[in-house]
Amino acid sequence: MKTENPIHRELQLTADGSHTLFLPEMNEHYHSVNGARQESEHIFIRAGLQAVRKEEIHLLEIGFGTGLNALLTLRHIEGTAAQRVIYHTIELYPLPHSITSTLNYGELVCPAHPDWFQALHEAAWDEEVRITDRFLLHKIQGDSNVCAFPTAIDLIYFDAFAPEKQPEMWTQAIYEKLYACANPDAVLVTYCAKGAVRRGLQAAGFEMERLPGPPGKRHILRGRKRVTSVREPQFPATPCLP
Repeated sequence: MKTENPIHRELQLTADGSHTLFLPEMNEHYHSVNGARQESEHIFIRAGLQAVRKEEIHLLEIGFGTGLNALLTLRHIEGTAAQRVIYHTIELYPLPHSITSTLNYGELVCPAHPDWFQALHEAAWDEEVRITDRFLLHKIQGDSNVCAFPTAIDLIYFDAFAPEKQPEMWTQAIYEKLYACANPDAVLVTYCAKGAVRRGLQAAGFEMERLPGPPGKRHILRGRKRVTSVREPQFPATPCLP
């Protein structure tokens, strides 16, 4: 059973014509007001997905949110001839249909398949759902701090709210869980380029680099899991619960 967050959200239009949501209580947007779509494409598709050279990619997203990253990933995969994605995503508070139905991503991002966006949101939680032949979706409802992550991950979208807004999602324990669940040479991308985040991910074992950011943002971070002597911590397989 889904647990919805009662916090108020406001629909807003960003500079590239795509929607985002604003949380007045947190004074936080889900995406950049300079362009939600172009921000996600720059960080998660170009810097992340296109950096993984595998036919089958096991992907973990921290924060399903509006589903924009998933939709852009689906569109990209369907536009290639060789790749398949198993898309795991963890979200504690799924958005209700009353909000997702107002977002313009379906028509804007995939005008040939506008139904894909709602299919992502309507897919059952905590089970694998085939969206297309090359895109398998596994939405996990739970708290990333306490639930087990899927293993053998090739690509990580780290897309929690900003550290100053949601500090519990930017801890050394989270960074080490991400490193432990990743395959060798796995890629991690995040919009956050703070020095403390970079150093924390490095301490967990990722080799980090700063890359140019999308419009309105100077830098983003990308990491790779290399073979190192860092000990991978062991975490109990606690199921994700609402």
